[in-house]
Amino acid sequence: MDELIIVMTTVSSRAVALEIAKIVVEEKLAACVQVIPDLTSTYIWEGQLCVESEQLLLIKTLANHYQALESKLRSVHPYSEPEIIAIPAIACSSSYLQWVTRSLN
Repeated sequence: MDELIIVMTTVSSRAVALEIAKIVVEEKLAACVQVIPDLTSTYIWEGQLCVESEQLLLIKTLANHYQALESKLRSVHPYSEPEIIAIPAIACSSSYLQWVTRSLN
């Protein structure tokens, strides 16, 4: 089995978050996507301080799906430079990992 990773990205609206979640699950690039609403992001963009309300997507997938997932996220993401960060799961129940693996096949 491959390594479980959690990929994070943010978008500006719940509708966009839910559409991206649907796409990556239906295309078997992710086993599960959780949308965490109404977080605040503070950052500098094009020299300006921005404080924005965003939705966080936590995307569960396998490391060997990362490149295809990143490519799909870039193609459907509304931001010109989306945050796409993968974090390895250092531990995971074997039954959950089996479910993720089955979900992506």
